[in-house]
Amino acid sequence: MLNIECFTLGPLATNAYLIVREDLGKAVLIDPGMHPEPLVRRVQDLELEAILLTHAHFDHIGGVDEIRRLKRCPVYLHAAEAEWLTDPERNGSMLWPELGGPIKTNPAERELADGQTLQLLGHEFRVFHTPGHSPGSVSFLCGEDLFSGDVLFRMSVGRTDLPGGSPRELYESIRGVLFRLAPDVRVHPGHGPGTTIGFEMENNPYV
Repeated sequence: MLNIECFTLGPLATNAYLIVREDLGKAVLIDPGMHPEPLVRRVQDLELEAILLTHAHFDHIGGVDEIRRLKRCPVYLHAAEAEWLTDPERNGSMLWPELGGPIKTNPAERELADGQTLQLLGHEFRVFHTPGHSPGSVSFLCGEDLFSGDVLFRMSVGRTDLPGGSPRELYESIRGVLFRLAPDVRVHPGHGPGTTIGFEMENNPYV
């Protein structure tokens, strides 16, 4: 059985998700953001199989290198944003220097692509390319749990005014990809509280 733990990190209250299989002492980490000290403490005694990134905006990658060095695990990122980890201008950290200054990390070890299935923790993580908020945004589905990054929020959607954003692509990602999932799929967004696909189909005013 997998346990999902949420850590809200950094000045933008970014949700990082630690998916833990306690019987094996192993975990997968999604979007380790800025000021990751609570995450660092939590993973001390766990084997981390992977760090999965929904996208490479600065508030989602601030803790990548610290945890990668500590746990010696690979980082996965969509190819469309392969250069963003090393480039503070592309990852957005130069736009708001008051939030912590430029952020850069080493490149990802593994590339993500639409339709890919990752075998982690003895479970399948399906990868959906869901651009619109950023060109390389992806969502991960594990069982009935969807990790949507900054694409879909409770009663809201991701902003599209940052470089590489596209309202048309975001709409298609949500209506054409995520809303094709089962209504009872639980959505774990990059910011704010969780929701379900069915609730957003019925109530989200933006789509």
